[in-house]
Amino acid sequence: MRDVAIVAFAQSPHRRRTDELSEVDLLMPVLHEVLGATGLKANEIGFTCSGSADYLAGRAFSFTMALDGVGAHPPISESHVEMDGAWALYEAWVKIMTGEADTALVYSYGKSSPGEVRDVLTRQLDPYYLAPLWPDSVSLAALQAQALIDAGDTDEAALASIAARSRSDATANPYAQLTGDVPAGDHLVHPLRTGDCPPIGDGAAAVVLAAGDTARALCARPAWIRGIDHRIEAHSLGVRDLTDSPSTRLAAQHAGAFERPVDTAELHAPFTSQEVILRKALELGDDTRINPSGGALAANPIMAAGLIRLGEAAARIHRGESDRAIAHATSGPCLQQNLVAVLEGESAHA
Repeated sequence: MRDVAIVAFAQSPHRRRTDELSEVDLLMPVLHEVLGATGLKANEIGFTCSGSADYLAGRAFSFTMALDGVGAHPPISESHVEMDGAWALYEAWVKIMTGEADTALVYSYGKSSPGEVRDVLTRQLDPYYLAPLWPDSVSLAALQAQALIDAGDTDEAALASIAARSRSDATANPYAQLTGDVPAGDHLVHPLRTGDCPPIGDGAAAVVLAAGDTARALCARPAWIRGIDHRIEAHSLGVRDLTDSPSTRLAAQHAGAFERPVDTAELHAPFTSQEVILRKALELGDDTRINPSGGALAANPIMAAGLIRLGEAAARIHRGESDRAIAHATSGPCLQQNLVAVLEGESAHA
């Protein structure tokens, strides 16, 4: 086993629309910033992995444009996942753990503004029974929220308090799209109000991973990945208990999240109701700081929001504001796929 750490993190300012920018334009400043933080050049990176979705871009193999921006010549060791960048980070972590690389660049991006995201995400559903009905992502999240309310796990007032806390915390995040006192708004799909749902926006993020002494040389206080795992629920929503997330709990168990308390949790909860489920699955109490960045309720660039949770947790460790943190990413409807990582600072490992 090798010690692998996140040694640098960068993200773009998240905006409702970036019509004047291509995906490459959106990504390039982030890549320059994250590499500049380590002093590494692109040709000194052992492995590069990206996460994005062609469905958002509306064209096949759209990620190759971004790869041209990264610089694929001279030839580099590169891969791509049609997933959130958190899963690209997992692939890069595996690559380093096997000894095939000592450093890795992971990046992801998403431009949600050009299309109707609620309709686009319907393409993730079961293609035979559910997708033909066109239930959009917000309506499915509302079904999940109503199930939580019916079970007595939350109510609309509690959900509103989650939204208010997230937006308040986001005031300290210069990259957030929504900050401060954002009205709860009318019901978008009952029982979810506008404030219970994530903003639609464009953004990008990148991290650099490194192993062992290389990580220590590149970063004063690396965020060591002590465990990472991802699991998936059944594809059919009808066979799942929407008030629970067994896959999150199992991923956390295999990542070692329950071995010791954590002081910070960056949860990829695009809807307020999903934070309720994740807190229960991860056994997080009031002594754990939840989403100090504001989380996905403050900025939710699809395909980058999960990687940002890992980056935000790592950045707090870099700054000495956290010793042991959980980072979570999700993909698919109603928390279908979940990744959990445990990050620690050097002092916590000693």
